[in-house]
Amino acid sequence: MSLLGALVDVRPLRTNAEFRRLWISTSASTLGQQVAVVAVLAQAWALTGSSFAVGAVGLAQAVGMVVCGLVGGSLADAVDRRRLVLLTTIGQTAAAALLAAQAFAELRSFALILVLVGLQGALAGLGAPARRTLAVKLLPSGQLSAGLALSSLSFQVALLVGPALGGVATAAWGPAGAYALDAAFLLVAAFGIGGLPAIRPEGGERPGLRSIGAGLRFVVSDPVLGGSFLTDVLATVLAMPVALFPAIAAERFDGDPRLIGWFLSAIAVGGLLAGLGSGVFTRARRLGAVQLAGSLGWGVALVGFGLAEPLWAALGCLAVAGACDVVAVVSRGATTQLATPDSHRGRVSSVEFVLGAAGPDVGNFRAGGVAGMTSAPIAAVSGGLLCVVGLCVVTFADRPLRTFERP
Repeated sequence: MSLLGALVDVRPLRTNAEFRRLWISTSASTLGQQVAVVAVLAQAWALTGSSFAVGAVGLAQAVGMVVCGLVGGSLADAVDRRRLVLLTTIGQTAAAALLAAQAFAELRSFALILVLVGLQGALAGLGAPARRTLAVKLLPSGQLSAGLALSSLSFQVALLVGPALGGVATAAWGPAGAYALDAAFLLVAAFGIGGLPAIRPEGGERPGLRSIGAGLRFVVSDPVLGGSFLTDVLATVLAMPVALFPAIAAERFDGDPRLIGWFLSAIAVGGLLAGLGSGVFTRARRLGAVQLAGSLGWGVALVGFGLAEPLWAALGCLAVAGACDVVAVVSRGATTQLATPDSHRGRVSSVEFVLGAAGPDVGNFRAGGVAGMTSAPIAAVSGGLLCVVGLCVVTFADRPLRTFERP
């Protein structure tokens, strides 16, 4: 086995042409989204000069993604999942093209931008649960963790490259050019999905509120799924540190604004390194234990970040946190898909998607509130400690999750 093969398990890309198409599609979609973020922020600020308005753009997108994510889960358990992902991706492409058109025409309508961004977020939420169920249908169970790790690796690369590419495109061609680039990436994403076979769910339950409720009850009643999602809530809601970065930079490191970017980059670099070394943990059978260990590592590293005095130690703790987060997310994704019958995968994936979309924002709100009442370091340390204590309780109390193995 080559050194690359030992570090990154590339079997899904090497041996499975259908997964390659899915991976290219997901990677292109994520990269386009990161490019568009810069253009939206730049145009919203240029039109309004208001930080509140810029924040409203993110809110419009988040609300659409969360609400339609639950609906998308119900649809994913009722219709051809490949077709649902294809149609929503085409819809996102059309929304990106309309954003480019309004910017090119210089309509200067902030309300129109909100509507189009909200529409794109809603379509992304509608298709996300179905997209999450595709890998488990295309890969053997022994390669699912590796496939999800490869997707996580492309996501980390997009986080690093996408905003920079969006900034260059916006500076060179204006927001219209960046939106057009987003539309081009989404066309690639649609082409990749279009080449997949039909992937219909088993059972084909009728979509609606009753279906959504049945999916939520299934998650709560299953100790593996409930425990997996609880670990995600504990890690994000209790320990998310991003809102604390400006205050910690000001209190401990002379307020250099560049440090905020360094803190964010440290997490991304740690995640990227974990992705490049994913072969170490994706071959493990004890997915539940790996997930819990990754989440515990995240919490401990963030306690270290709150206590760190030298800058190198703070950056190192954030890099470790980013790496542990990737381990936890990949193993949680594999656990969720393998522990769920196909008839419920869409709805269970929608819960995972909604928690992933809303959890970090709630966690940052908690961190900011605690920091306002005490201090940013105390908020970081207390959040990390609460996360670790909660995860220890889950580890000892939830034996089905702790002992869960992939087939």
